[in-house]
Amino acid sequence: MSEQKREELKVYYCTRETECNDCDVVIHKGELFHINGRAQHLCLSCADMDHLVYLPSGNHALSRRAKKYSKLSAVVSKFISSRKRNERQGILVENQALQKAQEECLSDEDRREKQREYNAKRRELQETQYIKDFAQRIRELYPHCPEGREFEIAEHACQKYSGRVGRSSSAKEMDEHAIRFAVVAHIRHVETNYDELLMAGCHKLDAREQVKDRIDRVMSEWE
Repeated sequence: MSEQKREELKVYYCTRETECNDCDVVIHKGELFHINGRAQHLCLSCADMDHLVYLPSGNHALSRRAKKYSKLSAVVSKFISSRKRNERQGILVENQALQKAQEECLSDEDRREKQREYNAKRRELQETQYIKDFAQRIRELYPHCPEGREFEIAEHACQKYSGRVGRSSSAKEMDEHAIRFAVVAHIRHVETNYDELLMAGCHKLDAREQVKDRIDRVMSEWE
């Protein structure tokens, strides 16, 4: 008797902010989540899939082999509003399975090109996670800052190649001083008239001294 084909696990790109029904963590738009048999939304950690890596569609042979070698895998789908349906975007597989599949599928020259694409995608996902972690640390240190402001601060401070505080080694370790530096810079430009003072010809140090009290008040309100 032939073995019954197992049902594929599925994960989805979040199109609207929701919460994990298990740990209550916020699942933001663009992040992946799983819907279990009880129609509950689960983050990948609670679904025991956070160790899997993403393999986008496009190379059927690579996807087939990676899925074959992966003990756990899931189909990644995204709702396309123009077509009003979920469409397959790729799969989640174990990293070792993907590596083995790549070794079998790619020639040396092709492997280098595909590896660059894979690394770029992986760096992009890592960058997204870094900004999320940075924002979460801001929220921990400044729980009363306006909703969503932590992501605005994090995205600005952590912009690649900007030389801003979010790219420093201390910031990558979520150092409290580095986080505070980023928050102060944001308040200075957004919550005070600092930029207007500079435009009026005021020296930077004088302008900073004029807005110092306002920054201190806002910081106290956010803490």
